[in-house]
Amino acid sequence: MIVLWLVALLTALVGAFALTARMEALQGRVGSRGAVAQEIARSGMEYALVRVADRNPETHWQPNGRAYTWTFDGHDVQVRIIDETGKVDLNQADVSLLSRLMQALGQPSDASDLIAAAIVDWRDADNLSQPVGGAEDGDYAAAGRDYGAKDAPFETIAEVEQVLGMTPTLYAQLAPFLTLYSGRGQPDATYAQGPVLAAMGMDATAWLAQRNATGVTGSNELVGTGSGTYSIESRARLADGREASLWTVVRAGASPVPGSAYTLLRWEEGAAPQ
Repeated sequence: MIVLWLVALLTALVGAFALTARMEALQGRVGSRGAVAQEIARSGMEYALVRVADRNPETHWQPNGRAYTWTFDGHDVQVRIIDETGKVDLNQADVSLLSRLMQALGQPSDASDLIAAAIVDWRDADNLSQPVGGAEDGDYAAAGRDYGAKDAPFETIAEVEQVLGMTPTLYAQLAPFLTLYSGRGQPDATYAQGPVLAAMGMDATAWLAQRNATGVTGSNELVGTGSGTYSIESRARLADGREASLWTVVRAGASPVPGSAYTLLRWEEGAAPQ
């Protein structure tokens, strides 16, 4: 009986070891394929920087949000490039532009005015509310916040979530159209997306249709390398169906990192902003 029990125990141990080894092998394979997909997505981002700097009209990629497809070692990559000057700068835009952007995203006008004013109050150095409302230290205290208006420029896009009146849903809608890197009070319509064009008082549908169809509007050519600071979204799909996505903000050109042709300003892996 003792021998039989020992045989049964050893069989169970061997079976458990074999199962564990198989699971670890599968996990390793999944992890390695995920790493491969992520690196291909990164390749798409770096390839986009090459194509956006290409002066040949036939091979140039425009930094205006148009989707481009690329094949890397038999795997599909989709890339979108948006020049940061086509976005609304959190540290430069006035109340009116910020409010109209929120309205273009479906926010009521009254609420948009209040939140836009609160954004400007957050970054300005005084403790006076905007004429249409806003939020200074007393308003944050009344709302039960343990902090007040920063009274200094935004340092990250995510910082706007701390502004009184901002909600997670509204932030998720706004974030893809905001920047800290343009230095402009008004976005450049050459690279702006639909909601930003609407916030600028333009017919977004007509403008985008003409831009996508011809590349030019009137005498203004809409093809160019832009400012050199771009949002780049790269999505890779392997032949086995595994996917990976990468969303970055990069500044092309000289980098403080030796040997690098660009400077990373923001990096997100996984689900990129839409």
